Amino acid sequence: MDSAEVEKLILEGRNFMHYRIADGYQSDQTKKIRQPPLVKEPVSDTRIQLPVSYEKLEISGDFLTIINTRRSHRVYASQPLSLLQLSYLLWCTQGVRDMRGKAYATLRTVPSAGARHPFETYLAVRSVTGLEQGYYHYLPMSHSLELLKKENDESMRGFIAGSLHGQAWTARAGAVFYYSMVFYRAEWRYGFNAHRTALIDAGHVTENLYLACTSLGLGGCAVAALDSDICDSMFNLDGKEETIFYAMPVGTVRAEDEQAEKDFYAFVKEQGL
Repeated sequence: MDSAEVEKLILEGRNFMHYRIADGYQSDQTKKIRQPPLVKEPVSDTRIQLPVSYEKLEISGDFLTIINTRRSHRVYASQPLSLLQLSYLLWCTQGVRDMRGKAYATLRTVPSAGARHPFETYLAVRSVTGLEQGYYHYLPMSHSLELLKKENDESMRGFIAGSLHGQAWTARAGAVFYYSMVFYRAEWRYGFNAHRTALIDAGHVTENLYLACTSLGLGGCAVAALDSDICDSMFNLDGKEETIFYAMPVGTVRAEDEQAEKDFYAFVKEQGL
């Protein structure tokens, strides 16, 4: 790729950041076209109702401490996540608190432009007590999971690392959250601006996941470098109407591992690497 092509791509990226208004343009919502479904329908008969007894969790209530100690973790311990912890993380990031109108919009634990919430949450579960290893889809309306496919640990580690551009550390996570965008769910209202607003919304979701992890003493690290084709194939998505675009491995952490990671990055900084 020569410098002219690079400059062209940079300019396209900068233009994408502008919210565009086109004279005479009408969204499908303005045209009174029926809105798309608020969530995807389940495809599996195997459902797991998630526990909601969050009072049993040791949740930090000191918000300032949570903000000050939130960081990205890339080193995970072998201790599994609990099903209750996973349920809490899912609720904090995509849980449905209420409905607006009869079925106009879901009001969730995270903000979303126009309350469109264009995301679906998929999971690669390696080490969660009470769950078989495999691939899952979160059903926010019932706060439950559907099992899409069982998988052995070796194959799952290979998929996780391969789907996240060979980053081996990701395969040690207890669970990896994969976020897809169902395009028309946002396009119905925002048309050609939908993709920009959705990326803003993605930040809301993953920051909630960071803070929820920190409140439980867990760790995670959001990853944008992924192979959408590999991810879409695993979760049976067409890549056109819906595609995986963001991920976040989550796992248990130990104080000694945290210190070793801090020492490593301090060394990297000291060496100017």
